[in-house]
Amino acid sequence: MPVARPARPPGRPEGTPTRGTTGPNRLRRMDRWIAHTHGAALRRADGPPLAVDLGYGAAPWTSVELRDRLRRVRADVTVAGVEIDPARVAAAAPYAGEGLVFLRGGFEVPVPAGAGSPLLIRAANVLRQYDEGEVAGAWERLCSRLAPGGLLVEGTCDEAGRRHAWVALDATGPRTLTLAARLAGLNTPSDLAERLPKALIHRNVPGEPVHAFLRDLDRAWAAAAPYGALGARQRWIRTAGSVAGDWPLADGPRRWRQGEITVHWHAVAPRG
Repeated sequence: MPVARPARPPGRPEGTPTRGTTGPNRLRRMDRWIAHTHGAALRRADGPPLAVDLGYGAAPWTSVELRDRLRRVRADVTVAGVEIDPARVAAAAPYAGEGLVFLRGGFEVPVPAGAGSPLLIRAANVLRQYDEGEVAGAWERLCSRLAPGGLLVEGTCDEAGRRHAWVALDATGPRTLTLAARLAGLNTPSDLAERLPKALIHRNVPGEPVHAFLRDLDRAWAAAAPYGALGARQRWIRTAGSVAGDWPLADGPRRWRQGEITVHWHAVAPRG
């Protein structure tokens, strides 16, 4: 049962501060996927697109890097780093500049004056501290702030950015689940279970679809062991190709080579 939270005073940002843990390049895998998957939408935008890095933490590195990576796709994109803790916003202020601003806020997602609604909201390692029952409401709140055609990317990763899992959502709800890893240090695909988003992390039990997906990945990974002689990347590609007949994957070898695998949400969504 969700933990009751105190009423929010008028004008106070929605949500609670994260632990603040962050570091350079922590979200590189997620950023790379966003640029590939959502790049066309950014390029099609009529005016300068806005992206929001929600809950960037105690240091602004992830917002700075998101701005730099998205500007390779669309040169006039603006990134707004949003944090609840006013001290974190103040500490980030010296890093603001062309295409980068920092604002105090939470799930209400404040935006710069005149910027319009965001075409992208990235919420990494934000919902992990909440109860599972609070996730759907947070997703709905964040998606309501998106511009038409916008994308919400919500998930978690380890502190070194070597293991990631995230859900992509649009105005209709969750669309896909992506797992991404530094393959050289991966023992089995199910090692990524500890990084599943809050909506799934407690569902990795027999009888739940996400558990079956990870089980099938592990079996395919074991069967692909001979390909390990050619490198972990070739073994991963073989693994993904082996499960593609049984699971509705949303990507192919080009993304598998990056250590990713993306499955349509309906196949792994929690039961009940």
